[in-house]
Amino acid sequence: MTLLFTTVDPWLDKAGILAGGLDVHIYREGAWRLLHGHSLYDEETVGGLLYTYTPFSAIVFLPGLAVPAVWITDAFLVVNVLVLYACVLLSGRMLGYRLNAASASIAALLAITCLFLEPVRTTLFYGQINLVLMLLVLWDFSRPERSRGRGVGVGIAAGIKLVPGFFLVQFLALRQWRAAATAALAVAATIGLAWLVSPEDSRRYWFSTFFHADRIAPDTDPANQSIRGVLAHLTGGTAPLWCWLLLALGIAALGLWLSVALYRRGERLLSVTLAGMTSCAVSPFAWGHHWVWFVPLLVHLVHRAQSNPRWWAAAAALFIATGAWTYQWTPDFASVGVFVLPKPWHTEPILENAHVLGFACVLLYAWSVLRTRDLDHTTSNHRMLDRSCT
Repeated sequence: MTLLFTTVDPWLDKAGILAGGLDVHIYREGAWRLLHGHSLYDEETVGGLLYTYTPFSAIVFLPGLAVPAVWITDAFLVVNVLVLYACVLLSGRMLGYRLNAASASIAALLAITCLFLEPVRTTLFYGQINLVLMLLVLWDFSRPERSRGRGVGVGIAAGIKLVPGFFLVQFLALRQWRAAATAALAVAATIGLAWLVSPEDSRRYWFSTFFHADRIAPDTDPANQSIRGVLAHLTGGTAPLWCWLLLALGIAALGLWLSVALYRRGERLLSVTLAGMTSCAVSPFAWGHHWVWFVPLLVHLVHRAQSNPRWWAAAAALFIATGAWTYQWTPDFASVGVFVLPKPWHTEPILENAHVLGFACVLLYAWSVLRTRDLDHTTSNHRMLDRSCT
């Protein structure tokens, strides 16, 4: 909390945590356009940016119109902080912790710590929806496999923003057919509802806007923390489509295989965290604030540190690597995040791809967890065999 308010003036225009809210105003304008029959995708919105979300998202944002525009930034900031706390609680639930006064207090401390992680800090600053989407996914995966309606959270999240659709594929890979079917039906329902409410916007989105990732920003933008962004950073231009597709498909398959193996070995939180990070990495464009999956990863590492203090070093390393470290270029402008720190603070293109490098480390860590579990299982079987022979 101290770092959040001292690394940059909280009221600094375009950077201060209490002076943001651009994206939540875009959401609100999208809802206003939908309500008044204006096109979502033809004209620029607040700040000269284009609306890039699905038509269904504008329906979801309709309640925001009940909040006066002058209050919407602060209101959504509070909502996001509460959602962050709920995400930490659900992460603890997936690790087997029961909700009581002690666990709730520890979760609060962890949530406060996570406020300084770059994806969280930037989500709060812009009034982004990443934490809400993560909460929907965690809610699904934290429930028993045969729970009624399991999959609805993933379906709604994917209906708002396409990237969470990766978790539907994870349901299929886990052979959780009921959850996968529920998620698919939920996605279909969001598309159908939006088509009924705004058929022209739906047609425009699914047959045109959907295919234009360049509406977001150039691939070379340092804030593009995806594999496609890495390729663009390395080459200095738009990555060849074939090259990106080959890499993205291969890494998606690897991330999915590891996440399924982790889930089947009882590592549910690490499994869904890895899947979330994989979905960010293979996305055509992933802003730094999309990587809110560092939150459950930090919870996982803190959990491991309870039984082995050496894991506190890993948790500290994650906090440092993904922190919202800032550089103030001028008295009225500051950049936030390791990947946008200027030279000579880092040598391109290493830290320019900080979140993707972090993801690569998590892939290696996931493999090591599986290997350790397999070795422990083999050792246990040998001990049982020796006892039976004795």
